[in-house]
Amino acid sequence: MDFFEKYKNLKEKYEEKKTKPKVIVVGRSNVGKSTFVRLMTGRKDVKVGKKPGVTLKINEYDMGEYILVDMPGFGYMAGLPKKVQEKIKDEIVHYIEEHADEIAAAVQIIDTKSFFELVERWKGRGEIPIDLEMFDFITDLKISPILVANKMDKIKREEWDEVLNGICEYLKCQPPWHQWKFIVPAILKEGKGLEEIKKKILERVRLFKKLRGIE
Repeated sequence: MDFFEKYKNLKEKYEEKKTKPKVIVVGRSNVGKSTFVRLMTGRKDVKVGKKPGVTLKINEYDMGEYILVDMPGFGYMAGLPKKVQEKIKDEIVHYIEEHADEIAAAVQIIDTKSFFELVERWKGRGEIPIDLEMFDFITDLKISPILVANKMDKIKREEWDEVLNGICEYLKCQPPWHQWKFIVPAILKEGKGLEEIKKKILERVRLFKKLRGIE
């Protein structure tokens, strides 16, 4: 293969990648985003750590029908100055705004156990809780959400419905939670909930392609 054929093939692959819908993965640091991306992609080079702020740049993975975009965690990030944390958050917001027309779905992952405590803490300071701000931002841009309520193993099974209904209320969605098709309870470290998330992603990607006439 000569240089021009190689260049043409690379260009075609690039153009194909550009036309594929994007599925973004967002969430506060240390909620299980990197675990989710590693499970989705099968790539062992996706860093998973106990400290917040493992992912500090935007990474894209070609999943065949769509591009999975792993965004940096927002909120507290260990060892990073507040100014840097704010810059990362701004980059996330700008990326989503700039690519909104290409995004078929946004997978927002929350730590269900700590969600309520964090939301109340922010509200107590007179601030909009960052998790709710991100959800509102996504839906305001007409991006289809998939809310992954992760770490459900830290909650008693008999309390699941009550907790998930509580999340609905914070999101201004009338309970019961299961009527809302965008909420998925999960235990990602055990792979639980993953198949349901994959199913919802593909539904949204295929609908996105259909509405835009993308083959």
